[in-house]
Formats: sequence, C-alpha cells, structure tokens
Amino acid sequence: MKKVRKAVFPVAGLGTRFLPATKSIPKEMLTVVDRPVIQYVVDEAREAGIEHFIFVTGRNKAVIEDHFDVQFELYDTLSQRGKEDQLSRLQRLQPSPGQTSFTRQQVPLGLGHAVWCARDLVGDEPFALLLPDMIMQLDHSCLKEMVKLYEQTGQNVVAVQECDPAETHKYGIVGRGREVHSGFEITGMVEKPKPGTAPSNLYINGRYILQPEIFKILEGQERGAGNEIQLTDAMLKLGKQQPFYGYQYQGLTFDCGSPEGFIEANVAFSLWRPDMHENVACMLERMLKELRPMERRKMPR
Repeated sequence: MKKVRKAVFPVAGLGTRFLPATKSIPKEMLTVVDRPVIQYVVDEAREAGIEHFIFVTGRNKAVIEDHFDVQFELYDTLSQRGKEDQLSRLQRLQPSPGQTSFTRQQVPLGLGHAVWCARDLVGDEPFALLLPDMIMQLDHSCLKEMVKLYEQTGQNVVAVQECDPAETHKYGIVGRGREVHSGFEITGMVEKPKPGTAPSNLYINGRYILQPEIFKILEGQERGAGNEIQLTDAMLKLGKQQPFYGYQYQGLTFDCGSPEGFIEANVAFSLWRPDMHENVACMLERMLKELRPMERRKMPR
C-alpha cells in the first residue's frame, strides 16, 4: 500500500458568485477572519500528513502562488520591529521548498478536467483531493481521519455528512453499505438525485482519497452535466473496478463558494476563537436588534 503523500487543490474557478470582489482577487484568497480560505484547506491537508501540495490554477491566480512563497521584505520588517510572534506564525504556515507545485487548467471544463490536469504531478500514487470552497471546523482534520480509513482499507475514500433529506437533490449522494473499520462501504453514488429517489441523506462534502487509475478514466471521459467533465461520472466507472469507502464527518462544513456560506464561516470561526468570542457574540446580538434589511430601492446595483 502506498502512502497518501500528495494533495490536489483545484483553484481555477472564476468565483462569479462573488463578483465584483473576485474580478482581480481569487475567491480562494478571500479571508475568513484573518486567513485566506485556501489556507484553511492546506492546513487541513498538512495535519493529515500531506507532503506535496498541488494547485491546479488558472489566469489571475498568481497571488495564490505568492501567498505560499517566502515574503522576504515582510519577514525582515517583522523581525526588525520585534514582532516575533507574527513572524513565527507566518513561518509555521510556510510550506518547505519543493512542497508546492502549480499547473494550469487553461479551459474551464469542470472538476474532472481539473483533476486530470494534475496527473503528471501526482504520478502513479493515491492522492487526496480537497475542494477549496469547502472549509471545515472540528478539533481534528477530516482528511486525517480519512487517511486512517485508507490505511485500513487501501482503497478509495470519500468524506460524507448528513443533510436534510429534503435537500438531497442539491448534492452528490452515496448509498451506505456495511460498516468497515471507521467507515462504511459505498454501494452507489448519484449526482443531485430527483426528490424522493436518493439512496441516503449522506452527501459528498468535498474531500476525497483516490487511486491513480482515475486519471485514465478521466482522459477518455465524455462531457456530462453542464457540458463539463464530471468527477462523479469517473468515480462511478472506477467504482466498478475498485471499492469505495465512506467516512462520515461529524464536524461543521462551510461552503465558502456562496456568499451566505462565506459569511457563516466568518461568524463561526470568529466565535470559535477565545480572543474574539465574547466581542463577536455581543456584536451579533446588538446588530440583530438594531439593523433592519435595506429597502431594495436603496441598495447599490
């Protein structure tokens, strides 16, 4: 069994739901409290033991590469001003030389195509895939628990969590089979099932451990929904050759790809911090009492 050493982060999306903010700033660099969204996802991967971070980027995404690079002027200024705590924190978040790789997805052909673009950097190894829109709040890394299940099964692992059964049509849903170690066998996968037809209420929440055979399938994968190459379609084909196991994540997941999820993440992570909890809680309580929705005619367009 090969160790899961590499993780892929598809960060080429345009972030159209956040325009005009994302006209020149990648959506992955929008901040939740005091860290970019992408930093939370990379930190989760690092906690799981990932050694090589692979970013599938697009145009106007160079700032992501800069974020994970050494900032000599900033480090020197912090050192000269005696701000050692801030300096050491930045250095702890800094990947080691050679730990990051970047490749381009020149055309927006979907998640499956973005994963395929990382094939040569991943090579013939199992790899983690983390969707950067989804950030998680729990005392330990979701991916770390998935790696444990992978080490017990040696197969593909997908993280899932429960949703309201009435909302299964919004997600990719898995069928639940027998319990295996800390997870369960996945008996099927369906993307956005019609109401009343879902095999369970367990939705795929953006964390995967996949075997390298997925690349061969993606290479010949026809376009599916949205005229894009869908990862779920390729996973269904791979599932006919190899088992898939599910890990049921028990923490909170925030979809930072939507404005509502992004705001929810900022509130949740600020309340989670001991140095901010009391002030933020009081502020929210006051705002709920004092603020009222603006009239539509007064809102800027």
